[in-house]
Amino acid sequence: MIKDYQTVREISGPIMLVTGVEGVKYEELVEVQLQDGTTRRGKVLEVSEKATLVQLFEGSAGINMRDTSVRFLGHPQEIGVSTDMIGRIFNGMGEPIDDGPKLLPEKRLDINGSAINPYSRQYPSEFIQTGVSAIDGLNTLVRGQKLPIFSGNGLPHNQLAAQIARQATVRGTDEKFAVVFAAMGITFEEAQFFIKDFQKTGAINRAVLFMNLADDPTIERISTPRIALTAAEYLAFEQGMHVLVIMTDMTNYAEALREVSAARKEVPGRRGFPGYLYTDLSQLYERAGRIKGREGSITQLPILSMPEDDITHPIPDLTGYITEGQIILNRSLYNRGIFPPIDILPSLSRLKDKGIGEGKTRKDHAATMNQIYAAVARGRNAKELSTILGEAALSDADIAFAHFSDAFDEEYVNQGFTTNRTIEETLDLGWKLLRMLPREELKRIKDDMINEHFGPTGTGAETDAVSRVAMMKQDQFHQEQSRHEEEREKGQEEAQ
Repeated sequence: MIKDYQTVREISGPIMLVTGVEGVKYEELVEVQLQDGTTRRGKVLEVSEKATLVQLFEGSAGINMRDTSVRFLGHPQEIGVSTDMIGRIFNGMGEPIDDGPKLLPEKRLDINGSAINPYSRQYPSEFIQTGVSAIDGLNTLVRGQKLPIFSGNGLPHNQLAAQIARQATVRGTDEKFAVVFAAMGITFEEAQFFIKDFQKTGAINRAVLFMNLADDPTIERISTPRIALTAAEYLAFEQGMHVLVIMTDMTNYAEALREVSAARKEVPGRRGFPGYLYTDLSQLYERAGRIKGREGSITQLPILSMPEDDITHPIPDLTGYITEGQIILNRSLYNRGIFPPIDILPSLSRLKDKGIGEGKTRKDHAATMNQIYAAVARGRNAKELSTILGEAALSDADIAFAHFSDAFDEEYVNQGFTTNRTIEETLDLGWKLLRMLPREELKRIKDDMINEHFGPTGTGAETDAVSRVAMMKQDQFHQEQSRHEEEREKGQEEAQ
């Protein structure tokens, strides 16, 4: 039996203390009726023999404790789900905000889902094409994986998220594919960017959007990812769809947790975040995956902006322990005009080897991926050395690797936010860039594969690399000559 209580004893931020309550449960939904007749919602946060702690979704401003009544509804927070959700836009609490018809749910589900049982998990092994070369070619995304994007304030992670949402697809199948997009604590301008981009490109036709804005109640931010994941689980495991869940920005979510923790007067952990931050994040991330005997899958791309670009900050640090790798955006690449500014060396997809190869992408994928990684690393080392000793001190091979590194950033990574490359186009571009290197330096690719793409020994990569290095040295010689000539003329003018 539902009973109203008028025993509010204390209010602190979004937290309300109610005494004399009987028979309530953790996470139970609550209705709070104010003195003016308006209603606010909340949920049970903590239960004891003497009092019950209620977390308010809309905040506590304007509440008069004496004239306020609290009703416990006997069930947890739920969301109505249906396949009609696809193509719709909802707020952070799962209510439609797109002026469309009211959703008629096929069922109502508790948003507090649980992680997939490890015994029931099916190992991820199927390639998802995002159309972004730095991801598809070098940090491959696999169905059922959770692969976060680590960004920084001011970096274009929103544009990258929208690009992936538009372009992501399961290749070579007619299987149903959908995108669930959850935005937490974003500005109105950012929300409009996502909505207009989805509508303009037609991506909205296969997407479900949940938008929690910066001026919405902070406490709502904690529910938004859970609501989005519940909708994704329904589409994936009950409707047999392959769902890509993009959540941005997880930093805003974690800061909402910190605010609630402070209101509860809990002992803070690192940088004021609650000690259970790891557990809370894992409850979200571990809802991704595939289940044995079920057709659908959930793949997660959480996006978080690292405060002060600090990868050791608790949010990216703990996220890295839970997830299967990370894609890292680099500020120096962004300042050079490289879009998307993905830094491939510290980036990692721990499941990339499971989703590539013959029958999935192409048989040369693994070899070219390993060779490009090695070449970029050596090229950057050569550039650092040339800064100290000058390029004249480098060997011909080191010069080739240094120029390869620059060309890689400019041609491979720098594809913009509108270019959608197939995996074949990405792999072919990788081979084109590898022609800049001496053939004998391609040590991570088998000779028969090199011959297949470059021709027999003495042609292809070897010839191209030799001529490129010769041209580089010739250009360097002319530049030095011009510089000396300018200095000589300048000296003569000063002498006169």
